[in-house]
Amino acid sequence: MIFENTGLDGLKSDLAYLDESAEKVGFVRWQWEYYRATYDYKIEDDNTNSEYFVRINTRVVDGKLEKPDTVLSVEAVYLGKATFPHGLDYDSTVPQPVVKLAAQKLQQLKELLEA
Repeated sequence: MIFENTGLDGLKSDLAYLDESAEKVGFVRWQWEYYRATYDYKIEDDNTNSEYFVRINTRVVDGKLEKPDTVLSVEAVYLGKATFPHGLDYDSTVPQPVVKLAAQKLQQLKELLEA
């Protein structure tokens, strides 16, 4: 599932502030390379015994990753169900409470990045 109209698409932040803000909300920077990074937030659904991840894709617009002043731009936000042994299924139906929590976390991050 792609999250539309989050207000995050196109937002820019330096790496240090994005890492700090994401961590405050509960996101973790899992994947990164020289010019892109993803931030994930894990949601466990006890009703279905499933795990979901909110994934925020970012791309470098100035600098290289691992330098705190590198500027990143948010490209897209996804919500997917974790699959074994690894991966995310973006096409599966997501329970409404999971979608609601994901939207709340994205709003919290947006507020921090816009401050």
